[in-house]
Amino acid sequence: MNEFSERLDYEDDEFEDDADSQKDKYITFKLDKEEFGIEIQYVIEIVGLQKITQLPDMPEFIKGVINLRGLVIPILDVRKRFRLEEIPYNDRTCIIVVSIQEAQLGLIVDEVSEVLDIPESQVSEPPKTSIHKSRYIKGIGKVGNNVKIILNIEKILSEEEMNEVIKVAWNNY
Repeated sequence: MNEFSERLDYEDDEFEDDADSQKDKYITFKLDKEEFGIEIQYVIEIVGLQKITQLPDMPEFIKGVINLRGLVIPILDVRKRFRLEEIPYNDRTCIIVVSIQEAQLGLIVDEVSEVLDIPESQVSEPPKTSIHKSRYIKGIGKVGNNVKIILNIEKILSEEEMNEVIKVAWNNY
């Protein structure tokens, strides 16, 4: 496990329950050669890879479910979701557990980078591309000379996909 493999402590000064303290904060991670960000308000914790129980008849990007302290968490491989080349998991690969629409979902990413402040003034609209591909992108964050692709985590799964994953997970676990 790496330095990000521990539960995020929201009682820490940096992560007060106050919504303003989470404004403009993003967990950043790598996929392939690109850096992505997720608004910290959605992140529950970051854990190392663990045994994933495969589920039948799921889309290729749904790896299965894990049992995380008694909770059944569906696991999505973000690389596969974005149709990137598959690579073997390694010691930097981890799962970002997020809360979306009152459900928890684990996202397998290549490597977690850091928590960044990206002011709203430094986030621009995503480029206008095909609607299907850009639905996951909320914006482009400018950090120094670099950019971070800010994900619209609530749209990583369609409502139908999310309902199916949750239904199958609970029926099989």
